Amino acid sequence: MSGSRKDDHVRLAMEQHQVSRAGNQFDEVSFVHHALAGIDRPDVTLGTSFAGIAWQVPIYINAMTGGSEKTGIINRDLAIAARETGVPIASGSMNAYLKDPSCAGTFSVLREENPDGFVLANINATTSVDNARRAIDLIAANALQIHVNTAQETPMPEGDRSFSDWGPQIERIVAAVDVPVIVKEVGNGLSRQTVLTLQNLGVRVADLSGRGGTDFARIENGRRELAEYAFMHGWGQSTAACLLDAQDVGIPVLASGGVRHPLDVARALALGASAVGASAGFLHTLLDGGVPALVAKITTWLDQLAALQTMLGARTPADLTHCDLLIHGTLREFCADRGIDTRRLAQRSSSIDALHEMTTGSTR
Repeated sequence: MSGSRKDDHVRLAMEQHQVSRAGNQFDEVSFVHHALAGIDRPDVTLGTSFAGIAWQVPIYINAMTGGSEKTGIINRDLAIAARETGVPIASGSMNAYLKDPSCAGTFSVLREENPDGFVLANINATTSVDNARRAIDLIAANALQIHVNTAQETPMPEGDRSFSDWGPQIERIVAAVDVPVIVKEVGNGLSRQTVLTLQNLGVRVADLSGRGGTDFARIENGRRELAEYAFMHGWGQSTAACLLDAQDVGIPVLASGGVRHPLDVARALALGASAVGASAGFLHTLLDGGVPALVAKITTWLDQLAALQTMLGARTPADLTHCDLLIHGTLREFCADRGIDTRRLAQRSSSIDALHEMTTGSTR
């Protein structure tokens, strides 16, 4: 049953990806163009670091799948692409393995094909401490993702209906494992209040994973005979909204959900993400063109991100947080309702210039 559900998830996610989209709220974030801000390409690096974790690039393949023969093949190919491009990679939910050890190979292939890469295990918030350690050990994980997904579980025919112990269980896992723990949503977003709660639970990193990419409430509703939960399609906040909501929250945040191209990566980094994950777009490329196509796509994304940094004057991904941003449309309305000052974002480079002048006595 679990393997069949995993195959359904891949099929339904790709059907969603094929449907034309009008856009998402990343389109309501734009850089102020400063024509003389550019720097030299050799001065640009892509490395990022957060919570004691150092990555050579700020892009990662986020959690997708595993648990069936077909998804095991997908994980093998994703791992090869990660190995060839140097990007970190996260496993899909390993609950299937924890229930049925016979499918272990569909997850362990991530480490077998990518022995020196940064690999993240993935479990749900009801997993026991012992099973969390089993998941980490199976793939020799460098970090652990715990996914939270009430908006997916609610329309899921066999989904959980008891959520009150999720926070306490996350805290127990964080205290018991020896790798950094990243808590992530699955496409409905983490609010500022949620991130602050996670910080109090000892979580070191939050993956905001907002609305805009794969809609798992829609997927689970599509698995229901009557599809009676259609009113939950599009639940939650966008990734861009979550990044704005989490400004200066106190722990590093990652961004995923609705990331379509390198400009979205640059936007997310400029909004404060330490790294940016993609799933459905990478999977679609893999299924259409195989490993070579995915390697080419990731390589192109990294090259184009470096080009954007060069034009914007950002030597590192973190330097993008000094670039001026304009917030438009419904995203601006969200900021107004949440008390977020968008004017500060539009004038960040002026603050940096003023600080430079005060400390050096010169202008630039």
